[in-house]
Amino acid sequence: MAYSEDMAETMRADLGVEPGLTEKKMFGGLCFLLHGNMVCGVHKDGAMYRPGKEREAEAISLGAQPLSFTGRPMGGMVEVDAGGFEDAELRAKLTELSLANAASLPPKG
Repeated sequence: MAYSEDMAETMRADLGVEPGLTEKKMFGGLCFLLHGNMVCGVHKDGAMYRPGKEREAEAISLGAQPLSFTGRPMGGMVEVDAGGFEDAELRAKLTELSLANAASLPPKG
């Protein structure tokens, strides 16, 4: 398995029951989408969140790092390692920022 199912279960609990929320395997892990727009996900080294470019600096100030699978940062996306993922307060804030970002985007069909 390319990601921790325990981390995926924690992320499911953090997201709660949100109308329009779906799961999709991508980036070698599992992503959670709101109306087709990525909110967050888990991968082999931790978790990723998509707070968007406008909220990225806030997410980084909380303790997240810019997401860079290829060595080049992916704008508007951040990640936390497995240790950072254990911080429930950090996860809650990153989830809130990422849900707000996804809700601000037009639904994808």
